[in-house]
Amino acid sequence: MEFREVVRRRRMVRRYAPDPVAPEVVDRMLAHAQRAPSAGFSQGWAFLVLDTAEDVARFWETTSPGAAGETPRPNAWLDGMRTAPVVIVPLACEDAYVARYGQPDKAHTERHGLTAEEWSVPYWWVDVGMASLLILQTAVDEGLGACFFGIPAERLDAFRGAFGVPDDHRPVGAITVGHRLQDTGAPGSRARLDRRTNVVHRGRWGTTVSA
Repeated sequence: MEFREVVRRRRMVRRYAPDPVAPEVVDRMLAHAQRAPSAGFSQGWAFLVLDTAEDVARFWETTSPGAAGETPRPNAWLDGMRTAPVVIVPLACEDAYVARYGQPDKAHTERHGLTAEEWSVPYWWVDVGMASLLILQTAVDEGLGACFFGIPAERLDAFRGAFGVPDDHRPVGAITVGHRLQDTGAPGSRARLDRRTNVVHRGRWGTTVSA
């Protein structure tokens, strides 16, 4: 598929067919994710792949409203997302960036020896976000659907405990992957909002041009 077509077709898919996703396709998504840029080539990312029915069910049990003894509420969005056969959780490790920029070859940079709090931009989040986008784009190129979404803050401890995630790795969100249905479930924001066209400023701020 042409790259511009991948970009045009990329959207969040919230309901999936029951067909399994081929393991080699998941492997390609992860291989492409690891080609994302990272500050100082720190590569402070990791990817938790949940591709068995048991692991996917455990993910939803620990991260969804209604977990931990709460009364579940009807949620069409969540019901559709639960139909995905694969969930990938991208995680960021800020310690990897602090360690990388403390090395001798980075002594000339402004970030040499900085703690995580002193970085002007938390690039561990930025870089894992770019890796996540490559997963989403690869899904489109493979004829699949995918959706990036957040894990509620109050569920993070349960998630960590269920999958043994170490404290120095923090999930950026999660990505469902599967075969698309014509009925993609609950409509997303794109069904209610127009795409903004006045976000490009050329030469100076305030000179917007439509994309």
